[in-house]
Amino acid sequence: MSSNELRPTYPVKTERLLLRPLTTADAAALLAYRSRPDVCRYVPFHPMTPEVIAERLRTHWATTALTDEGQHLTLGIEEAGTGRLVGDVILFWHSRLHRGGEIGYMINPEFSGRGYATEAAQAMLKLGFEDLGLHRIIGRIDERNEPSARVLRRLGMRQEARLVHNELFKGEWSTEVDFAMLADEWFARYPDSPRSV
Repeated sequence: MSSNELRPTYPVKTERLLLRPLTTADAAALLAYRSRPDVCRYVPFHPMTPEVIAERLRTHWATTALTDEGQHLTLGIEEAGTGRLVGDVILFWHSRLHRGGEIGYMINPEFSGRGYATEAAQAMLKLGFEDLGLHRIIGRIDERNEPSARVLRRLGMRQEARLVHNELFKGEWSTEVDFAMLADEWFARYPDSPRSV
């Protein structure tokens, strides 16, 4: 049986980062990267306006806990030393029965190349496997997004599928690459981690 819900204690601390709920005070920092066409090229949304960001902060990004399948938790990635918002990370809870989830991440290019996406995504895997009791977590990317593929490989996720031209994405055919990790693989990688199941 999996845990019934995920209610993290905030901030979720990593070596260099603080993961915490987004607030209206983050609007300008979010706009700085989520409005950029290059940042949004391989993700399923278009560059965001201040209005879209404000709406998301009131709705989707206001979630601070996962209480049932179909929900997702988006957290801001803050540099612990400076307090700057450098990106955001997400954990989806897809299925209670199959204990399935998914992670995603987005980093402001000004802060890329520092391993922040890997560090933040690792913390979300930890929440998913150790606190929520998920059995399997996936990461899905556009094949052209090689930096994101490197993040998933560094996390220890394995490539499972390559779906050729499976989706008409922003006016062109996109090839999706799927990565995954099982709870057993997580606990083999981090044997001192507590199991919630």
